[in-house]
Amino acid sequence: MIQEKKDYLILHFIVLIWGFTAILGLLIQIPSVEVVFYRTLIAAVGLWAVLKFSKRSLKINSRKHYLIILGTGALIAAHWILFFLSARISNASVCLAGMATCSLWTSLIEPLSQGRKIRGFEVLLSVIAFIGIGVIFNVEFDYLSGLLTAVLSAFIASVFTVINGRLTKSYDPYVITFYEMIGACAATALFFPIYAGYFVDSLSLSPSLSDWLYLSILAIVCTVYAYSVSVELMKRLSAFSINLVVNLEPVYGIILALIIFGDSEEMSPGFYLGTLLILTSVLLYPLLNRRYKKKALSTDIIR
Repeated sequence: MIQEKKDYLILHFIVLIWGFTAILGLLIQIPSVEVVFYRTLIAAVGLWAVLKFSKRSLKINSRKHYLIILGTGALIAAHWILFFLSARISNASVCLAGMATCSLWTSLIEPLSQGRKIRGFEVLLSVIAFIGIGVIFNVEFDYLSGLLTAVLSAFIASVFTVINGRLTKSYDPYVITFYEMIGACAATALFFPIYAGYFVDSLSLSPSLSDWLYLSILAIVCTVYAYSVSVELMKRLSAFSINLVVNLEPVYGIILALIIFGDSEEMSPGFYLGTLLILTSVLLYPLLNRRYKKKALSTDIIR
């Protein structure tokens, strides 16, 4: 019980850090695709240094697992590109609110991947969170494209979170993250010709000094540290419970955005009602999950 409480406190701190990523995405001047390229490149180098310093093995048992981990990295790249794009075409608050649909997607994807039944209370809490998104959508229609982009990003995030939940049973979280950052960086680099040919006139591969500072914070603090610790937590917490707490990301992020950007991030009352619904689903989860486990345990004893 004490370890579980400690895990949830750490998870909330990680989500607070992630809430800051959309703000960093707005502070960095280069486009979202280039941001992801540099973020993953710096993160991969940082993780390599951590692994070498701690003398951990970088070995993966099979070629199939290498490909799965690298492929998961490509999903992470797509998620981050859409995430930063959403913040650019709307604002940090709308982007973070759209990310809260992670729990809805995970409540459907995780049971299917594990071959277990979908738990009713997981779907109920996901629906509450999704209603919150609906309220936000209703009152902030001008940000529709940004919200939908964030929702797609959230779907991709739920997929790789479920995959990582399975990978942590076999490999060191830092090793997983290292290879995923390589996969994400490589996937972004491979996307460059298409990106440059159809979406922009030229690549922006010369960050300013301030961009390098923000990119370093994004890569080392928000990626190497936060992402690796989150993967470690997946050993003890379900993917659904992790993504449900991640629903607090818009709450933390909005508070930080209001502090940093002021009036430009102020939203309508309906927006904050939507985030309150999301917060409610997060707070209810531990209570309902504990009740479910006790009920399941008592049923097993009776049998």
